[in-house]
Amino acid sequence: PPRSTLFPYTTLFRSLSNVDRAGFTASNRKLGVEFDAIYTAEDIGSYKPDLRNFEYMLRHLSEDFGFEKPDVLHVAQSLHHDHAPARKVGLANVWIDRQNLSRGDADWKEGNFGATALVDEVPETDFVFYTMEEFTRVAVG
Repeated sequence: PPRSTLFPYTTLFRSLSNVDRAGFTASNRKLGVEFDAIYTAEDIGSYKPDLRNFEYMLRHLSEDFGFEKPDVLHVAQSLHHDHAPARKVGLANVWIDRQNLSRGDADWKEGNFGATALVDEVPETDFVFYTMEEFTRVAVG
């Protein structure tokens, strides 16, 4: 598989989603993306930010594809549902900061967090991009 010059990760598209399989299937029809692996809350029995979701994903990425934690780059928008727990389990991560909260505004907590919960502190992220398109251009060229 191709490797990006910036990100030393093998390209594997997987989804860790807080929906059921039917909901994901309906959404994915609109995306038009073929995922190598889909892990839903329905499969796992819990919702993010529960660490069980990330542990389930890591176990299956290892068993099904031979990927270990250092091979995984978690890409997401939600600080609460994704980045805080991803850091707790030791994953490298990319924040898709659609609301531009990382731009250093002193009152970032007043920003638009969309459908995600407010976090007390911004978790550490390895990379920040403002759109998925921007990330994709850099990650896969």
